[in-house]
Amino acid sequence: MSEATNERPVFPFTAIVGQEEMKLALILNVIDPKIGGVMIMGDRGTGKSTTVRALVDLLPEIEVIENDPFNTDPSEASEKNVETTSMKIPMVDLPLGATEDRVCGTIDIEKALTEGVKAFEPGLLAKANRGILYVDEVNLLDDHLVDVLLDSAASGWNTVEREGISICHPARFILVGSGNPEEGELRPQLLDRFGMHAQIGTVREPDLRVKIVEQRTRFDEYPQTFRDEYQESQNALTDKITKARALLNKDGVNLSYDFQVKISQICSELNVDGLRGDIVTNRAAKALAAFDNREEVTAQDIFKIVTLCLRHRLRKDPLESIDSGTKVQEVFSTVFGY
Repeated sequence: MSEATNERPVFPFTAIVGQEEMKLALILNVIDPKIGGVMIMGDRGTGKSTTVRALVDLLPEIEVIENDPFNTDPSEASEKNVETTSMKIPMVDLPLGATEDRVCGTIDIEKALTEGVKAFEPGLLAKANRGILYVDEVNLLDDHLVDVLLDSAASGWNTVEREGISICHPARFILVGSGNPEEGELRPQLLDRFGMHAQIGTVREPDLRVKIVEQRTRFDEYPQTFRDEYQESQNALTDKITKARALLNKDGVNLSYDFQVKISQICSELNVDGLRGDIVTNRAAKALAAFDNREEVTAQDIFKIVTLCLRHRLRKDPLESIDSGTKVQEVFSTVFGY
């Protein structure tokens, strides 16, 4: 992946030290966007936005219809022989003070009435179609706006209605939210809508901290040289993700009925409301097997992702803090006999 000279260099994903939970959750959502996004909670300065940007930089380009505001896939075009171009997967940052109009888009009623055309000004959801929508400090965002984002992420569509006029457009994106728990948690109803929940903390080991500081200093001084050092591992990871997507798309990963029952048993014993936990855990386990280029899900796959998929679905009391994973792992061990 060549780097445009006028673009700010992006820190390589494969150079990021630690934060394995966050990296795994992001990769699995890229392999299967239907997992439903990631909520990343952790201290300030732990590289949340750096990691998300690094992931986008890693992904292969997509083909789109030229000058199309929705990044439409040419294979889904209503007309034949459309002009196409390729672009990097879009990453849209949602500003904290964004209004619903800015997010969803607006309809120019006057133009619609006088000229008889649906005059739609696309918003950030249109821009994020087929990409990643990143919301930093999502816990400080208006609950109604979080609801709108989660609805679009789940359905893959955005609908704008005004004065009896309705516009609908595709909005298939991976929603990544991040926040600092000191500034408050999301309401449990909204948290449950995120597919996965990754917890990250400040690295405590002095050796690792020194390594991170040294890397950052080298990257800031010689960004392109630093990126070149990691180009081989970046290309290898891009290739691995592409192959995993292809394997999943042809339904090439099997999750045995016995394991499906055990996953549901875990959800039941943890008193997880609804079936979203079961569905996400099934999808994430298959995505992880595909990432390792395997056609069969193992118990180890489930163990690796079950905490990410369920920890944020356990809370009933809003004042109770999110489980670090101990409770989920204990139930997993009982059910799987580990």
